Amino acid sequence: MNVLTDNFSLYGKGLWGTVQLTLYASALALAVGVLMAGFRVSPVRALRVFGTAWVTVLRNTPLTLLFFAVLLGLPRFGVVLPFTVFAVLALGAYTSAFVCEAVRAGINTVPLGQGEAARSLGMTFAQTLGLVVLPQATRSVISPIGSTLIALAKNSAIAGSFSVTELLGTYKPLSEQGYSIVWTFVWIAAGYLIVTLAISAVFHVLERKLKVAR
Repeated sequence: MNVLTDNFSLYGKGLWGTVQLTLYASALALAVGVLMAGFRVSPVRALRVFGTAWVTVLRNTPLTLLFFAVLLGLPRFGVVLPFTVFAVLALGAYTSAFVCEAVRAGINTVPLGQGEAARSLGMTFAQTLGLVVLPQATRSVISPIGSTLIALAKNSAIAGSFSVTELLGTYKPLSEQGYSIVWTFVWIAAGYLIVTLAISAVFHVLERKLKVAR
């Protein structure tokens, strides 16, 4: 217990860093993922090709390699940003591919007649997708997106290896101070558990509300 009580501020700083990474990367992943899902079902072939390439490349690229590409590669092209921003970009881009597939699967559950009826009323593809299809698809994608964001929270641990303040990175200074490595990781695990349970609770509430709305 003294590992936690003696270093509560350090754990708190690491936990807050993980929460921030999760929130910002989740927002990016949701925005880009929904956009890519729209591309993948678009009637424009170039957009479908781009969306497919985005998903294929990112889903089959190890996240650690993507971190190296973003944190070490972008500065070579003159893009200099704080490491935390680079970490958000890597996490968000990687997770967006999985969000995209979840949303696309949800879109496929909406009857084709819904889209055809919208188009018969003169609605554009973007209007049909945003006002008719996505609101109905949302109900079926809440659970898989929740699981995806929980995975994102756990994947944020990789950022600690790239000088980003987050929960897993707290083990380094504690290990150097001679604290028990076992208890150090027990409290780190507890922190991740808090974050993932919070995400699970939020999506459980959303799922229940949307079920009532059916």
